[in-house]
Amino acid sequence: MKDSAIKKLIAAEEKRQTGVINLIASENYVSRGVREALGSVLTNKYAEGYPGARYYGGNEIVDEIERLAQARALKLFGLSDSAWDVNVQPYSGTPANFAIYTALVPLGAKIMGLDLSMGGHLSHGYKVSATGKFWKQVPYGVDKKTERLDYNEILRIAKREKPKMIVAGFTAYSRIIDFKKFRKIADAVGAILLVDMSHFAGLVAGRVYPSPFPYADIVMTTTHKTLRGPRAAIIFSREKYARAIDRAVFPGLQGGPHVNQIASVAVALAEAATPAFRAYTKQIVKNAQILAGELSRLNWRVVSGGTDTHLFLVDTFANGIGGKRASEMLEKAGIIVNKNTIPFDTRSPVDPSGIRVGTAALTTRGMREREMKIIAGFINETLRGASPIKIRKNVLALARKFPLP
Repeated sequence: MKDSAIKKLIAAEEKRQTGVINLIASENYVSRGVREALGSVLTNKYAEGYPGARYYGGNEIVDEIERLAQARALKLFGLSDSAWDVNVQPYSGTPANFAIYTALVPLGAKIMGLDLSMGGHLSHGYKVSATGKFWKQVPYGVDKKTERLDYNEILRIAKREKPKMIVAGFTAYSRIIDFKKFRKIADAVGAILLVDMSHFAGLVAGRVYPSPFPYADIVMTTTHKTLRGPRAAIIFSREKYARAIDRAVFPGLQGGPHVNQIASVAVALAEAATPAFRAYTKQIVKNAQILAGELSRLNWRVVSGGTDTHLFLVDTFANGIGGKRASEMLEKAGIIVNKNTIPFDTRSPVDPSGIRVGTAALTTRGMREREMKIIAGFINETLRGASPIKIRKNVLALARKFPLP
């Protein structure tokens, strides 16, 4: 690379990633193959349209790439191409959700989604998102005592509000979703059921999390979290919705797809179909459960009492530390998390009561149960006032034992 300034910054970021313990639940480390496809000559090609129906010439190879990505997506999740359509062109998760709403939900109609403060996502109709400006969000939450979804309450809300679409999915909910119950709720009010599996798609692929496909009308996922691919998104839809969604993606909201990104997704989907990936996803969940359990043992309150997935929330304010301060203290020690609201939080989202912790990235690096116990100790010592400089040295020593892919 001739641009020395950017080259230097990339090298600095690689060094940073190598030397920290990354517990950001929405991040992962991709393989060399994924990176090679993403940085390939495919970035040069413009491919407006869909396979066999492009607006530019020279797309015969691009058509093969996109069709291969679609076929791999269907195969990975055990889907028939006669029952399901798949669109691999969305640039990212929020644009994908926006395309789904644009296709199927009239402007101003109601979208029912998990409240942001209780683990939902901005793009599920929250007021500060464009999705909350074009549609009206009907939020549902979790039970105050158990901090888990209360399906009877969700049904009551749905019957009262009669939303056009119900979204099942999360960014900060650590328990398994009962998709069958969501299907019954959607059917009771005549709503379309969208499952946003962005966080747990890799766990579904690895068969350590139930599949939403038997129950959902639409399934959307990003590809860069537990699926361990590039930053992109995929929309799966029942055939009756496919044409409307395809037209919403293009020409409705996007122009030419990022062909290099689609090829990179195809590589990640092939990797996710291997026995090694299945073993990886099992380890992700084991690691999350061990880490949550150790923190609980060290007197840190874990929301809902534990996790069934790759992530969980810690109520740091129960020990007198706001989420913002906890995140900053940990980062000084080389441990990267994000501040996060907890259910029924009384503090501001700018400085909430908790942090979110995830294990997908560290598991990619090869860390297992032993390392989770060590990391729990680092977190505990840091938040209880130990010298971040001292902890940082220990973090760096541990991180160096587990290189990036």
